[in-house]
Amino acid sequence: MKIAFVLLTYNPDEPAGIERSVGSLSVGLRELGHQVITIAAGPASATDGPDLVRLDSIRLPRPMLFDDLPRALADPGPLRDEVSAVLVKHHVDLVCWADAVVGLGYLAPAPRGVRTALMAHLVRDNHWMHESLAHKPDAVLAVSSFLVEESARAGVDTSGWQVLPNPLPRRGTPPLFGMREQLRLTGPLRTLARADPVKGISGLLRAIPEDFDRPVQVALADAGFELWPGMQHDVRHECQQLAERRPQIELLSALPWDEVQDFLADAALAIVPTTWPETFGNVAAEALSTGTPVVGFHLGNLPHLVGGAGSLVEIGPAAEIHHIGAVTSQSAQPPGAQEGFARLWAATAALLSDSDGYHAASEQAVRQVAGYEPAAVAGAFLRCVGVHD
Repeated sequence: MKIAFVLLTYNPDEPAGIERSVGSLSVGLRELGHQVITIAAGPASATDGPDLVRLDSIRLPRPMLFDDLPRALADPGPLRDEVSAVLVKHHVDLVCWADAVVGLGYLAPAPRGVRTALMAHLVRDNHWMHESLAHKPDAVLAVSSFLVEESARAGVDTSGWQVLPNPLPRRGTPPLFGMREQLRLTGPLRTLARADPVKGISGLLRAIPEDFDRPVQVALADAGFELWPGMQHDVRHECQQLAERRPQIELLSALPWDEVQDFLADAALAIVPTTWPETFGNVAAEALSTGTPVVGFHLGNLPHLVGGAGSLVEIGPAAEIHHIGAVTSQSAQPPGAQEGFARLWAATAALLSDSDGYHAASEQAVRQVAGYEPAAVAGAFLRCVGVHD
């Protein structure tokens, strides 16, 4: 089959969950023998490959403000026509709108006879998702049961939705027991995130206990979008100031997608300090695939994803939980976050000091994401849309 994913913001190695999931799913579909293209907004970049089709009718600035996108889509006629023409030109059999907005699910410009699928990664309570569903896609694929439940609470009709987890980039390679034990004793704590306040990196670094002397390494990346002008600069600057005060903090450059699992495999623990509910949790999943236990907040999909493969703590008794789409200003931290970060570090110390508990979590980690390899999820994707793999 010829399969197309539509995601305006797609760039190779983009530090963003939807882009990363599309990239990994494309790998799995190609492993199964299918042809895949991705359709994205211009301009082209030096890292574009032959299977990335750039559109002429829309060009997005980098970084793009979320508020810029509705203005860019104000006259959707040329965009609708160009996407439809691209699908015809490439003889596409199945098109997947990777999101209601940036994946153009609300327009759904599919030629007659082309099967359609709509991905849901974010909770949406606005007209975009309702318009997307009104086009009656052949399948709606939600990234987690948590997302289905939250979408239903937001007033979205989720009847008929199917759950399709984000695939891993590849099967993880856990270190042998001896190396894992050495990591428990002396290894660094690692995480990676885009420079966004909701990812909790500055709160994590600010709350490091005075007597904690392990290396704390953070790969911090700038994405192609932000909530307000200079948001990513502000977050990076704050983290740099915190790193200057504590010698064990190391801020690293953004990682290519294919290096993330190895980076997390060599960590004592992966910390996921996101202070707002993740609808999936790519960083956690990739850490688990390498046998690295995860510490984070008991929010969103993480309890289901991590299970007994780490330690999750409450962010705060007064925390008011919202979805990612609710964060529109610098006041991104929910109530109770400061106390939550202290609990997170206490859980980290407790897990590292418990040899039996640590290794049990490490062994459970790989089981938590069994079946998340690219080809396995790609096969599930095809079955969801009514196609045999």
